[in-house]
Amino acid sequence: MTDRSDSVDRLVEEVPAALGGQRLDRIVALIGDLSRADAARTIKADGVMVDGELCRLGKVRLVEGQHVAVDPAMFPVTEVPGPDPSVEFDVVYEDDLVIVVDKPPGLVVHPGAGNMTGTLANGLLARFPDIEDVGDRMRPGIVHRLDSGSSGLLVIARTQDAAEHLVSQFADHSATRVYDAMVWGVPEAPHGIIDAPLGRSRSDPLRMAVVANGRPSRTDYQVIGTFSSPATISRLECRLETGRTHQIRVHLSSINHPLLGDPTYGQRKPTLGLARPFLHAAQLQFNHPETRERVTFHSPLASDLQAWLDNAEV
Repeated sequence: MTDRSDSVDRLVEEVPAALGGQRLDRIVALIGDLSRADAARTIKADGVMVDGELCRLGKVRLVEGQHVAVDPAMFPVTEVPGPDPSVEFDVVYEDDLVIVVDKPPGLVVHPGAGNMTGTLANGLLARFPDIEDVGDRMRPGIVHRLDSGSSGLLVIARTQDAAEHLVSQFADHSATRVYDAMVWGVPEAPHGIIDAPLGRSRSDPLRMAVVANGRPSRTDYQVIGTFSSPATISRLECRLETGRTHQIRVHLSSINHPLLGDPTYGQRKPTLGLARPFLHAAQLQFNHPETRERVTFHSPLASDLQAWLDNAEV
């Protein structure tokens, strides 16, 4: 097959006559230079689109001329992370069952395609080697996500029981997360709930989008401040009722109030001097796995965002 990639990240191929009638998992294996098993895992991880539509069935047979788009970020990773004491992050709280960390911006949470080392997972293993066998070996102890460009709070499990307890709380939304965000413009409603299903973009499988057949997703926002300089912008407090990939970024962009500094969902607006999206996980609340008591943690606005905010005018 001839490579027809339209970017360095996304692999796009047109099915040639020689592969007409072949199964999708075989074609994906050829595109990504993967084993059939890893190709099947990539498909199940929502990493493959056929003619612009997400396809989750590896056994479907394709015909000549169809287009297959494969997201390398969804390739299975076989090398488990090792400890790296050079990774820097702050520990807000720790006990025998949980660790709460304050992740700096730019730090990838766990290894993946293109980011095998230098992640938060590597740093955690250096400080807390006991988490090695907790949960997924590729994401030791990690029970929820935070984009690499975002900063703020994450809770890490130190035992398998703690991990299962925390995962269930994020699944039933009893664990809550509050984010500090800055967006373009001023929302018409000072308080609102964005209820829109999210899934992979039909035009670009590396992006998420509001799609009719996506997963249910809800974001609660409250305007807590407005500014006139360096532009007409608003500061929001966002509460996640679900935790989808890029949820806040996509939801706010969908109502035409994208995050400042967002290179992916910012609608090509100027960065105004920001080097990353203005998004900070400021509060995390959950029931402690052992005591079942409600615990709450806070993180002050990251220093780079605070420095930028100090120059904004009401």
